[in-house]
Amino acid sequence: MNSVPTLDPPSRLVDAVDLARSAAVEEAAADIGHEAAADAVGEHLDARAEDANAVTHYFAARQGGYRGWRWSVTLAAAGDDEPVTVSETVLVPGEDALVAPVWVPWSERVRPGDLGVGDLLPPAEDDDRLVPGYVRSDDPAVEEVALEIGLGRTRVLSRFGRESAARRWHDGDRGPAADMARAAPAHCGTCGFFLPLAGSLRAAYGACGNEFSPADGAVVEVGFGCGAHSDVRPDPVSPVAVAELVYDDGVDLEPAGPR
Repeated sequence: MNSVPTLDPPSRLVDAVDLARSAAVEEAAADIGHEAAADAVGEHLDARAEDANAVTHYFAARQGGYRGWRWSVTLAAAGDDEPVTVSETVLVPGEDALVAPVWVPWSERVRPGDLGVGDLLPPAEDDDRLVPGYVRSDDPAVEEVALEIGLGRTRVLSRFGRESAARRWHDGDRGPAADMARAAPAHCGTCGFFLPLAGSLRAAYGACGNEFSPADGAVVEVGFGCGAHSDVRPDPVSPVAVAELVYDDGVDLEPAGPR
């Protein structure tokens, strides 16, 4: 039950299991009361040396909600003739303990589609997707308005911001690899409902203006497509398969008699 490391602490620290258990029970009583505290501290699991004058004892945690956790009680003695004292008592998770997931900052937890009515999501001050409006963005459409005195936008998309958006749209549900695009009779780039974006993205992206298309109002790549393309024509052929020769077997035919 006890494993004594090579640090070789005094045996009285290793053997002071009862003292360690009492400290754990006292700590548990502060949260769940004295009556339940004794049952909350389970069997002795291990004793590990911290240094030549300190040992940590581990006990199973039996209170609800702490499956796999352990009570950790560190005992120490300043010298051979000094008394054994309790240095620290704390609950620690074991290998199969139920623990909270690793905390992630809210800015990294937000995903597309999370923003609801009334929610605010300000960009970071150092957002790489944006640059000040007075910085040349190498996008002609942006340059036309970025330097308007008193009227220009304070920040505009950087090259990185535009490339990130283009890559996201290309790989998304409105890109050329989508199932609907592969089954479409033609692409958005040749569709009359295609409204090209301005600026450097004009050649590859636009918005769909067909109210009957599943992409209506969304940004689509020129390689995307759907069955509502402007050049789709109705098939003049009957949808019902008809044989070239029709035999009417509902008429009784009798041989002609003598005249």
